[in-house]
Amino acid sequence: MADKVTKTLLDSIALQQYILDTSAYPREHEFLKELKVATMEKYGRWRELNIPSDEGLFLSMMLKLTGAKRTLEIGVFTGYSLLTTALAIPPDGQIIAIDTDKEAYEVGLPIIKKAGVEHKIKFIHSDAIPVLDKMIVEKEKEQGEGFDFVFVDADKTYYASYHERVMELLKVGGVVAYDNTLLYSTVIMGEDEARESLRSKGFGDELDGFIAGRASIIGFNKLLASDPRVEISQVSIGDGVTLCRRVK
Repeated sequence: MADKVTKTLLDSIALQQYILDTSAYPREHEFLKELKVATMEKYGRWRELNIPSDEGLFLSMMLKLTGAKRTLEIGVFTGYSLLTTALAIPPDGQIIAIDTDKEAYEVGLPIIKKAGVEHKIKFIHSDAIPVLDKMIVEKEKEQGEGFDFVFVDADKTYYASYHERVMELLKVGGVVAYDNTLLYSTVIMGEDEARESLRSKGFGDELDGFIAGRASIIGFNKLLASDPRVEISQVSIGDGVTLCRRVK
C-alpha cells in the first residue's frame, strides 16, 4: 500500500516518495502492508501515528545489528513498529508492549497472529509510568540484565519521565530509540509559526496537544544532548528518531 507522503523532514516530497517507492515499499513485509491497510480503514489520516515504512526498515535493521532479543515498546497504536520488531527479533525473543489504547492494538492483532509472532508479545493495557516503575522494582529484586532495545513513540510530554525509567531498565550497551524528536520540523520554529505549520498539515482540535508536545521535545532534545549516560545520534528519518546507546 503506497501512502501519500505527509510525514517527512525533506524539503522535497517527491524525493521522499522516491525513497519509499524505490527502497522501502519493495522491501516492506506483506504483513506490514496488510496492517497499514487495516489502520487506514479504521483511522484514516491518523494512520500516521504508526511509523512510516522507511523508518520501519531502519528499525528492523537496528534490531538485527544489535542482536536484540529482549525489547520494550512504549506506545503501540495498531502495532506497525511492534510487528516490525516481532518479525526482526529471534523466535525466542520477547517484547513487552505498553499502551493505553487496547482497541487500537486489537486492530493490528489479527495480522500479528497471522504473522505467527503473537507469542513474542506481552501487551500491557496501561499508562506506561506505573508499569515501568513496577518493572524497575522487579529488576532490582531479581538483578536482571535489562532490555536490549527500547522503542518509545508515545505522549511527548512524558518523554523525559520515560527516559529516566528507561535508563534503569536498559542494559549497558543497549539502545533506546525515541520517535518524533523533530516533530514535523516545528522544533526550529517559534510557537506561532509552529501552529501555522501544523494547521497547514490538517491539525485542528489536536493542535494544542501538539504544541505542548513540541515544547517538551525541545527540552527533551537538550536533555539527551547533555546526558552522560548515553551516546546519541539523531536521525532525520520519518519525523526524527534519536538513538541513545547506554554507556553507563
